Amino acid sequence: MCGFTGYIGKLENREEVLVNMMNTIIHRGPDSEGKYIDEDAALGFRRLSIIDLSSVGDQPLYNEDRSMVLVFNGEIYNYQELREELIEAGHTFTSNTDSETLLHGFEEWEERLLERLRGMYAFAIWDIKKRKLFAARDIFGIKPLYYAQMNGTLLFGSEIKSFMEHPKFDKVFNETALGNYLSFQFVPTNETFFKGVFCLQPGHYFIYENGVMSITRYFEPHFTGNCKKPFSEVVNDVEAVMKDSIKMHKISDVEVASYLSSGVDSSYLTYLGQVDHTFTVGFDEGRYSEIQDAKEFAASIHMKNDAKVITPDEYWDNLSDIQYYMDEPVADPAAIALFFLSQEAAKKVKVVLSGEGSDELFGGYNIYCEPMEHTGFNKIPMPIRRILGKFAEYCLPRGMKGRGFLMRHGKTLEERYFANATNIFTEREANKILKNGCVPGIRKITRPLYDRVKDKDPVTKMQYVDLHLWLVHDILMKGDKMGMANSLEVRVPFLDKKVLELAETLPLNYKVRAPKTKVALRGAAEKVIRSKTAEKKKLGFPIPTRVWLKEDKYYKRVKKMFTSDAAEQFFNTKLLVKMLDNHKNGKNRNEKTDNSRKIWTVYIFLVWYDRFFGHGKPVHPSQSGTGFF
Repeated sequence: MCGFTGYIGKLENREEVLVNMMNTIIHRGPDSEGKYIDEDAALGFRRLSIIDLSSVGDQPLYNEDRSMVLVFNGEIYNYQELREELIEAGHTFTSNTDSETLLHGFEEWEERLLERLRGMYAFAIWDIKKRKLFAARDIFGIKPLYYAQMNGTLLFGSEIKSFMEHPKFDKVFNETALGNYLSFQFVPTNETFFKGVFCLQPGHYFIYENGVMSITRYFEPHFTGNCKKPFSEVVNDVEAVMKDSIKMHKISDVEVASYLSSGVDSSYLTYLGQVDHTFTVGFDEGRYSEIQDAKEFAASIHMKNDAKVITPDEYWDNLSDIQYYMDEPVADPAAIALFFLSQEAAKKVKVVLSGEGSDELFGGYNIYCEPMEHTGFNKIPMPIRRILGKFAEYCLPRGMKGRGFLMRHGKTLEERYFANATNIFTEREANKILKNGCVPGIRKITRPLYDRVKDKDPVTKMQYVDLHLWLVHDILMKGDKMGMANSLEVRVPFLDKKVLELAETLPLNYKVRAPKTKVALRGAAEKVIRSKTAEKKKLGFPIPTRVWLKEDKYYKRVKKMFTSDAAEQFFNTKLLVKMLDNHKNGKNRNEKTDNSRKIWTVYIFLVWYDRFFGHGKPVHPSQSGTGFF
């Protein structure tokens, strides 16, 4: 696990610029560094040693005749079998690293190498003779890869902040991304909040040659649901593929531990992985802590559990630093908790297993039950349901029981479902609160995804949308950035090519039987862990932001940001303050109001904007001392 950065283009003081770029991502690889520089290209690398701890595994890495050079972030879990195949084909290896397997594999198969890989990866290969750059990202988007073409230069790397050290980089805020961010709580496209900076999408590669970039999609998931096996046999298949995936994900020359919540995903991984250490965080807020359940489960399978209670002050006081590590705002309160979880784990280990991806592959979100519930109501003709939905939206008071139900069922699935935790602000609300009203349109984002699965059942459609939006731009982004902020490698065994191949075949009733989710996965888990955990309803990562925002201390902190110059630049601040006051007072038009998700989404954006645009160049937390400027 590492980080890389680089550029293609002419420049004076090439090495000094590259070193400055590398220093911004030192948290991704504190163990060693390396660089390659010629008259056109500069590639920099920071290493976190996991496999082949000797210096032989350092990067940039060359092929036999030094005609190609590689920088790579991630892990290739089937590298040993690929290595044997490449040796038989005549390639000479100088290390036992998965990195070298990528390099020789590209020599042998070029872009067809990607079809053979099983792992998480973002990598770039500079062909020194052909003066051509090849870069690729894994099929799920576990590892990040950004790029920008500016002023005759291509910038590329693991984190955007490294680009800011290059004199050809123009740091310009991309205001067009703000509208969709307010609805999605993340930027849901390949655009970023930095104008001209893009993320390479999962399952894509690009080739850059003679100043021209071409991008190709090499992988797309296909949910067939064509499995005809009896349920008991499928449960055994799930168990077998998960055991195999975890075995592959435990390949390491250092100890592998596990995150542990009270849910089925991390509990099942922990049991199958037979790790020595597990790590949990929570809050001293009653139902906002899973620590007790996690400790009980760990004890039941005779494993150690290290738990940390996050205090409200340390949660709030670290927000600016955390936004620095994120590169872009993600208004998921769990991202901050994940920072502290990875910080605790990093005190003892370099690698952890985590349960991301199980919900998208196996049908785990509670909202996936909705299409199979209230089927009687759904028989009402859509025109009538639309009228009822509009009446509920404009005439019924917020918080009134049944209002949300009528609004959701007054729309088709394609109109109402944008991703698992979306629609923070409706388009109408976002246009009202933004001074410039620049909301590009949510359905412009989702329509191409729904078009590709228009013949599938509703749950599969929701899974497909979540795989491309929620998983990539929220779940995996925060997982990578928060782990690497603490020099910790986070491995996700559910997001494995072989696991996906099985999940793609599951019929609907093996995924969701309302009100039960992840039916086949829970069946496999219940064979080996207690039913209390295997059958526990999806909870998510509970964060008490709703409670905190009612307290004077945090209310005042948010209000100060809501009335700042930056807020005045983008938002109708009177509406922001009104929204905050209504939440604190608990009433709005005589009914209960919970505006916490909306408040948090705006506040996190403003904290991020202050860090990256309010004070010139952002400072690494180790240099700032306080986390603020």
